[in-house]
Amino acid sequence: MFAQTFRFGTSHFHSRVRSAFEPRKPRHRLLRFALGVIGLGVLAVLVAFSVVLGAAMIAIGVTYKLWKQRGKRMARNAQHIEGEFRVVGQPVLEPRRDESQTNAL
Repeated sequence: MFAQTFRFGTSHFHSRVRSAFEPRKPRHRLLRFALGVIGLGVLAVLVAFSVVLGAAMIAIGVTYKLWKQRGKRMARNAQHIEGEFRVVGQPVLEPRRDESQTNAL
């Protein structure tokens, strides 16, 4: 077994761990551009998929709601609304004192 296998405090270990989780960009310009275009394409596919999935979920929800309500009688042209009501009077406010009256007191 190598002597540096379990030495976690060395900078060599940290550089190996860091390099394992940091992706390196290729140096060639065309390869860099191609990978960027591929990344944008993957992003566009994911966004399109999520939009289609969201629209399908909304359509299924509306269809389910309409399917559940079929055959039920719907209230139309309702003339009144039933409920309990209470008339509340206007609040009475005290008249505002002028500053000249407060200074005279």
